[in-house]
Amino acid sequence: MPDKTDHDYRERVFRIVRMIPRGHVMTYGQIAEILGEGYTPRTVGFVMHSSNDKTPWHRVINAQGGCSTRGLVFPHDKQQRLLEAEGVSFNERGRCELQKYLWIPEEPKARSKARAKKLTLFKT
Repeated sequence: MPDKTDHDYRERVFRIVRMIPRGHVMTYGQIAEILGEGYTPRTVGFVMHSSNDKTPWHRVINAQGGCSTRGLVFPHDKQQRLLEAEGVSFNERGRCELQKYLWIPEEPKARSKARAKKLTLFKT
């Protein structure tokens, strides 16, 4: 569970998502890992439901490379179509190739060396 004193965790999620370049994706789990202990992919998904038009919500997908918005947005394939318009390709199972489209942010300079060694989600 997120730290009860972390009142701006939603904005932290949105800041990360706004950095994802067009034609790339991040996973809910990736973002949860960046946020730190107590955050889960489900927490990130919950936050994404309240995102505004300034946040490219469609660039956040599940760990299998698929869209997890079925039943939540209409039309049901809206997220996939938005990503395809940015150049992301999906296979017949509705999954994109994460090795090709996954965006891995640069490690912030302010992070400690110990934390940098622990995380594998950043380019080093």
